[in-house]
Amino acid sequence: MFCARRRPSSPFGLLKLLYALYREFRDEAPDVVVSFQHYGNLIAAPLARLAGVRLIIANQVSAPEHIPFLARIADTILGRSGFYDKIVINSSATEAEYAKRPASYRKHCLRIDHGFMDKSINLDKVRARQELGLPLDVALLGCSARLHPQKRVDLAIRVLTVNTNQHLVIAGQGIDGERLKALARDLGVDDRVHFAGELSTQRMGVFLSSIDCFIFPSSTETFGLAPVEAAQAGIPTVVNDIQVLRDVLSVEGAPCALFVNAADTEAFAAAVRRVFENEDVAKALAASGRRLKERFPLKRMIDEYVKLFDL
Repeated sequence: MFCARRRPSSPFGLLKLLYALYREFRDEAPDVVVSFQHYGNLIAAPLARLAGVRLIIANQVSAPEHIPFLARIADTILGRSGFYDKIVINSSATEAEYAKRPASYRKHCLRIDHGFMDKSINLDKVRARQELGLPLDVALLGCSARLHPQKRVDLAIRVLTVNTNQHLVIAGQGIDGERLKALARDLGVDDRVHFAGELSTQRMGVFLSSIDCFIFPSSTETFGLAPVEAAQAGIPTVVNDIQVLRDVLSVEGAPCALFVNAADTEAFAAAVRRVFENEDVAKALAASGRRLKERFPLKRMIDEYVKLFDL
């Protein structure tokens, strides 16, 4: 049931959404409400409590530095006041960030590592590229992300200005799409940038089968699901050097990606070339990446949530 099929554009539209959500809570009388993202938490928790919901589980899957100041204040107030029965945090790096909150907030927090679905499929590279309409005989980079300035997909495009023999396919949609297309034209690389749009789970398997290297220049994450999925599929992966990605993209100390400052285009491009030029590096990354499913199994995450529902 959708309380609003598009983002409200006026205060009246927002009130309609809130009322529809409240009515849905009252009519369905759920035992548990699970909310996601900072605005999802701020909207759902008070309405669910007002509607008499027994258990409210908030999920902090927004990087704290990108949550607006007033939203952070409101979230802290709700957490300290007991509107959230539990606050789930999905990685050790994010856990360290939320350790700065007041004790009355932290007592509701617990960590459940993000499990993920293996999206890799058994499909040869030529067939995968044919299915997506991609060039067959090129070195192909891939980037999967919400097209938003925070994801800095423009830095992935800039790699092509240095690595002039490579192409890039971008999976995702969002408000930054037109700017990214314009940037590719301005840089003179638009003939080597391919926008695949939003892909289903099955099509993401095709996407991963089609690429030679996955690159991820995002400036902030709470987990980094896209590069984890790519590395687990055995794709050599190059990511922006931030702590959360160093945390999740390793298995027993073995790195599953190359880490580099993505804002340094020359360095980022050099790291990508290293994957193509050094077979031992590429094989080592692929081998350790395939073990990520052991570290972040989907079933363990589900089981941990089910335990919360029994409180």
